[in-house]
Amino acid sequence: MTATRGRGRPRDPGTDTAILTAALELFVERGVEGTSMEQVAKRAGVGKLTLYRRWSSKEELLAQAIEQEVSADISPSAADVQALAPREIVERLLPAAAETAASPGFRALVARILGSAVSHPELMEIYWRHYILPRRELAAALLRRAQQDGLVAADADLDVVIDMMAGAVTYRVLQPDPPDAAEMLRYLKAVYRQAGLYPAGP
Repeated sequence: MTATRGRGRPRDPGTDTAILTAALELFVERGVEGTSMEQVAKRAGVGKLTLYRRWSSKEELLAQAIEQEVSADISPSAADVQALAPREIVERLLPAAAETAASPGFRALVARILGSAVSHPELMEIYWRHYILPRRELAAALLRRAQQDGLVAADADLDVVIDMMAGAVTYRVLQPDPPDAAEMLRYLKAVYRQAGLYPAGP
């Protein structure tokens, strides 16, 4: 039995990248209210119908664009969480996480996301459900491994620990004098050390 070829042409990854990049740029520049599917299509150099074939709403498009920027090289895979020691995973990820968190673009993006959580809750609801929750589940799995290894207290509230780690980064990047990549790396090591996920030392 042979497989039936699907209808239509396969999606072009280059087109997807152009659309997501344009959507993120507009969101950071103008916020949710200042971004439209028409504007994204124009900046990406595609037809508006191309966007609607891929995303059913502006909020779904923006949520994916945000996640593509935020999660690149800073989130562990499910396979890594199962196979590697928690501290090894953290030591691998922290340099890239520090570079991302120290960038001006990330700072501007965080400010927009926080503002949109109140003014446009639908965007945050979609982003939370499709992207943040899966990453929180991976973080919880990592912390459970750390509990088994005796690195994190057995009775620790893992939701609180995750909030503390994520919230620390958000608070630090929005300060008037945000850290550069080297200082952010030092800070992240201190945060994860407090959580039990980074060894003592410099």
